[in-house]
Amino acid sequence: MRRRVAAFASAGAVGLAIASLSSPAGAVERENHLGLDAGGSLLVIGDKSTNDLGGSVGAHYSYGLNDTFNLMIEGSFSLVALDQTADSKKTPQTYPAWLANADVGIAYVLDVLQWVPYAGLLVGAYDLSGGTIPGMKFLPGAAIALGLDYRLSPSLSVGVAARQHFVSDTSTYPSFTQVLLRVDYTWGW
Repeated sequence: MRRRVAAFASAGAVGLAIASLSSPAGAVERENHLGLDAGGSLLVIGDKSTNDLGGSVGAHYSYGLNDTFNLMIEGSFSLVALDQTADSKKTPQTYPAWLANADVGIAYVLDVLQWVPYAGLLVGAYDLSGGTIPGMKFLPGAAIALGLDYRLSPSLSVGVAARQHFVSDTSTYPSFTQVLLRVDYTWGW
């Protein structure tokens, strides 16, 4: 019995020593993040046999509501169909040249020292225009957010993010995907 108690005490002491030597977790309560995004995008159009890859640029802000959840606000502009003509007599009026979105939501943040993975849900508005779409087409939608940030310093982090968007017109636009590289400045912790 004494050996077991001694073994548990030794293991506890080693665990406490390791925990005290490790650096603090990355995401905290009341922490602000402001950053830029750049990457690729893919809009799937229901009546189109091929899908076009495009580019995305954007900005994001997040605020640590507590140690587990962050408020997220994001916006981006994506080129989604560069090869479409504007001749609406030959091409259906469903092929945009660009898509802009603005979303707000909540992310669950899992601190693992300098690596900070997160997953979240966002809702927002999507504006499709250009190409064969006359004027602008506004649609409500939602997005699933996945990401992994790496803290270079207390005030600078880089990361990779994936966003799977779903607009309300799923028969015409069943999927919009973004894969982004991110950099952010952090303050307030």
